[in-house]
Amino acid sequence: MRQRSLIAITAALAAGSLTLTACGSRDDDSSGGGGDKTTVVLGVDAPLTGDLSALGLGIKNSADLAAKTANKSEFVKGVEFKIEPLDDQAQPSVGQANAQKFISDKDVLGVVGPLNSSVSQSMQKPFNDAGLTQISPANTGTELTQGDGWKTGNSVRQFKTFFRTATTDEVQGAFAAEYLFQKAGIKKVYLIDDQKTYGAGLAASFKTNYTKLGGKIVGSDHINPDDRDFNSVVAKIKKTGAEALYYGGEYPAAAPLSQQLKDSGQNIPLMGGDGIYSGEFPKLNKKAEGDLATSVGKPVEQLDSAKEFIKNYEAAGYKDAYEAYGGLTYDATWALIEAVKIAVEGNDGKVPSDGRKAVLDAMAKVKFDGVTGTVSFDEFGDTTNTLMTAYKIKNNAWVPEYSASPKLS
Repeated sequence: MRQRSLIAITAALAAGSLTLTACGSRDDDSSGGGGDKTTVVLGVDAPLTGDLSALGLGIKNSADLAAKTANKSEFVKGVEFKIEPLDDQAQPSVGQANAQKFISDKDVLGVVGPLNSSVSQSMQKPFNDAGLTQISPANTGTELTQGDGWKTGNSVRQFKTFFRTATTDEVQGAFAAEYLFQKAGIKKVYLIDDQKTYGAGLAASFKTNYTKLGGKIVGSDHINPDDRDFNSVVAKIKKTGAEALYYGGEYPAAAPLSQQLKDSGQNIPLMGGDGIYSGEFPKLNKKAEGDLATSVGKPVEQLDSAKEFIKNYEAAGYKDAYEAYGGLTYDATWALIEAVKIAVEGNDGKVPSDGRKAVLDAMAKVKFDGVTGTVSFDEFGDTTNTLMTAYKIKNNAWVPEYSASPKLS
């Protein structure tokens, strides 16, 4: 399985514990280098408990690894990075409360997360009003950066403080449609979404691009993502002659939906986006074989740029897998670290008194070779990397099938 590893802290790092204090205060450098260091806090927001905790814990660990790697190498001289994780439980109201906690802590100069686009919608405006940079490794809802006008070619940046290393549902939906129609040869699809921001947006993008290619949507439905009995909608699918089911949503509901589909005698694949691309999906679905998913970028295991990350994650001994967003989270966290470095170097080697503004201003200049490839951002705060990969379940594990950047009209 792809998810059991990523960057780790070496034994030397684990042994070299450092005392951390509030940002702006000074602390003796216990690493032996001499001199004081200023602590910069980076918030991390993700679902650390609940159905989506596998993805959330991978995000937390990968951000932690990036901070510890920067500290070990003294990447930003005079600065010690500290991660402050908060659990949003995949709930917008909790995410909004977490945003206020980060904002009220003046030591926090940037926030990584969240996982869910619906949670991000509750956090973006507070962060924007506070001038606090937010960067998500997982939010794919196109409207988060470009507004609803993106559907008619009138994209307008929504929040100056929001960035992401994950590409948009516009890109992911187009890629899924191209793969299913052109590569898998599937011409008739039943479409379901979970009515949440991510799932509905992804399903809509898939539908637009699939029908444009000549594919036929033979039926559509919505489900409650908290349900686990989908036999009524499965019965509807059976009457349509669908060759595949496309699902906009996440793995906790997708897994039983897929199994009940197969239990009904329909030997057709369920396909979804990065929300189902988790090692938990085949664990929750005894009949997952042949199911499909798309996810951002190439598999980190295939990237030379990710070898050190994988080795270090394994060496760090994290109990949880880095999962689908490990590499993207490491790069998101490192983007903030790079921005802090730019801000410090532009202020005579010290963290500016207006650290949040300096970090936000620096984000436009951030560009580096990361775990997932070249990391930089366009005028909307979106990643410039639009590479996607299609995966298939083989022998109860996700296996990469095809990688490309889709053609957008």
